[in-house]
Amino acid sequence: MSAVALPLDPAREKLLLIVLAGIQFAHIVDFMIMMPLGPILMREFGIDAQQFGLLVSAYTFTAGAAGVLAAMIVDRFERKRLLLTIFALFALATLFCGLAPGYVTLLAARSFAGAFGGVLGSMVHTIVGDVIPFERRGRAAGVVMSAFSLSTVAGVPTSLFLANHFGWRSPFFLIAGLALVLLLVGLAQLPALRGHLPAAVIDEEERAHPLAAMRDVLCNANHLRALAFMALMMLAGFTVIPYITIYATANVGIRQEDIPLMYLAGGCATFFTARWIGRLADRHGKVRVFRIVSLAALVPLFVQTHLPPVPLWLMVACATVFFILVPGRMVPAMAIITSAVEPRLRGTFMSLNGAVQNLFSGLAAYLGGLMIAMEDGRLVGYGTVGFLAMGATVLAVLFVDRIRMEGAVPPAPTSTQIVH
Repeated sequence: MSAVALPLDPAREKLLLIVLAGIQFAHIVDFMIMMPLGPILMREFGIDAQQFGLLVSAYTFTAGAAGVLAAMIVDRFERKRLLLTIFALFALATLFCGLAPGYVTLLAARSFAGAFGGVLGSMVHTIVGDVIPFERRGRAAGVVMSAFSLSTVAGVPTSLFLANHFGWRSPFFLIAGLALVLLLVGLAQLPALRGHLPAAVIDEEERAHPLAAMRDVLCNANHLRALAFMALMMLAGFTVIPYITIYATANVGIRQEDIPLMYLAGGCATFFTARWIGRLADRHGKVRVFRIVSLAALVPLFVQTHLPPVPLWLMVACATVFFILVPGRMVPAMAIITSAVEPRLRGTFMSLNGAVQNLFSGLAAYLGGLMIAMEDGRLVGYGTVGFLAMGATVLAVLFVDRIRMEGAVPPAPTSTQIVH
């Protein structure tokens, strides 16, 4: 094969984003399915809210540790080969989740799935940052993050349907099979991406040290601000999100069989709004749009954590607004974070960012679990969790403009090296 330096044409760029969104879809469904399965798994294994919170957190804790390890090597390898290798290991770990005979083995399997799934997310956003110019990066982030919408529209309701009718193991078998199909599509359609390698291999002596790139990332104050911003974003969401289903069934009075309607309605809405928010971020400024969406998200964060018993239609409406605004603010946030680093260090930085994202989402989920308890069949303390998420949101809004974005002022033309 011969290497030529040229940008992706529009059709190939679109295909790349679709494949990356598919990979995102698989590992997001794998992570998200644990949350609506909460009542089923608590009943199946006889566990409490804290033990269930550990099931959610185990995925993110190992993802965080794997992100740190990946940061040492990710910029040394061609992007496609590394991405698909990690994706194959993720599919195998997810299969083991479905085969787990009990709580402890499921906890171990979730840990392994997190180790590979967490790195996948950072790899996908690294490739977006490598390939997509700054002026279109918000829209690209919206396309890739529409995987969240698809997971709530198709993945989570389908998985819940299978879990309700064929047992809790069936969703994991479905995800593993889907991952296998996407792996084959990725092998056939993804281009090899080596554009970051020549810039990274400047000093062979320094290159030989596995911590050199990580040192360069962590010694940059702007990078540290971006990582702190990501930590705030996780505290602003994942203290609340894992327990929505438990609160809805225990406090609001929604039947377990009706839970998929919440995810279906929210996902249908966010499939369109995520890309719309991305386009607005490119047109009106990523920081400005992030602030507007985040401040608007304070309302559903409060409502979702304080709802009394209400009719199903009202719960679905509230959940839909929640899904539009709370995850929606991550579209401009990821465009900001991806743009906070120069290309030669992007893989290392995004791996560390993924580690921070997973570590703090795990900490947030576990912290949320510590703040709530089941009393007389009702979840108590969830309102306090909501106030914590709202406080972290306000801090993120105040902090975001301290991040300097590479490419915000148009740089000299660059190209992405693609191997045909």
